Amino acid sequence: MIGYLNGQIKFLSEDSCILDVHGVGYRVFIDVLTAQDLKIGETAEFFIHTAVREDAINLFGFKSRENFELFELLLTVSGIGAKSALAILSKISAADFAAAVARQDLKTLTKLPGVGKKSAERILLELKDKIQPLKFPVENSRPIVIQSTAQDEATEALEALGYTSSEIAAIFQKAPPNASTEQLIKFALKELNRFA
Repeated sequence: MIGYLNGQIKFLSEDSCILDVHGVGYRVFIDVLTAQDLKIGETAEFFIHTAVREDAINLFGFKSRENFELFELLLTVSGIGAKSALAILSKISAADFAAAVARQDLKTLTKLPGVGKKSAERILLELKDKIQPLKFPVENSRPIVIQSTAQDEATEALEALGYTSSEIAAIFQKAPPNASTEQLIKFALKELNRFA
């Protein structure tokens, strides 16, 4: 199993990158916040989780050991797969997630993508005794911040104008990668008005 990679970023999208390691290109799935910090041509290193299925071998990469450990911990929760765990890490830091579990903060967890009330309750139940040994720096005094991506912000603005989430999602599939919130809104309005 691959547990670590260090190489040059050759390609970058919102959810993955191609990492050139001595002439071999590895596709590594990454969270949105990591993707926003990377640049094509720069050197990057990742802790790697290798997911083996019948039809594919997928690599999931993390810049920090805390995110890597949290990702593996999330996979132990019934009903949470690798893509769901990655989506969660695109929205909240490992420390804030640990704080939410320590506080048994159901409200914060239900704000995360793909986490409904039942999933949040399962996370709190299954991780309450596991998350502290990982020594995440839990700061109970400060508010928890759910990270917002450009697409989330643009979606919120477009929904306020009356467009449906399905219309917006379909348009964003054609949008340029790594576009800012403003660029996404302009692109979507242009595309949506074309069909009006």
